[in-house]
Amino acid sequence: MIADEALIEKAAGLLQACRSAGVMLATAESCTGGLIAGYLTEIAGSSDVVERGFVTYSNAAKQELLGVPAALIAAHGAVSAPVARAMAEGAIRASHAGIAVSVTGVAGPGGGSAQKPVGLVHFGCASSKGLTLHRERRFGELGRHAIRLASVAEAFDLVEEMLRLT
Repeated sequence: MIADEALIEKAAGLLQACRSAGVMLATAESCTGGLIAGYLTEIAGSSDVVERGFVTYSNAAKQELLGVPAALIAAHGAVSAPVARAMAEGAIRASHAGIAVSVTGVAGPGGGSAQKPVGLVHFGCASSKGLTLHRERRFGELGRHAIRLASVAEAFDLVEEMLRLT
């Protein structure tokens, strides 16, 4: 992994915020393929905050590891708000974390469509207290690497929002 120093700094700040709140964190990643967890665990001492990470790149993994219903994926597609929410909620159920963040999207360069273009990414963030947030971002065709890095930053922002709300 080629590290982005700004993301490492952002990860360190997020870990401290979670630590201060006494919250463990889980990740459920599709298009980022573990980058969110990778940036978090780049920081020494992250094991007191990072509870676990799920890389659920395939639909089967989303179903088997996170309990995302096959019917939900069939109805909305893997890259959708309902699936992002279900991924985050599933990560809460399948972990001991207080907050879970999820990401599913089209990083490109192929795989996009008129309805779901390259750069479309859905984020979910669930709390063990029952709150679930969602964000949709359309990063455009920045290139696969840039879309994935932008997704990591957005996921960190969403966790920070959840910390403020809970």
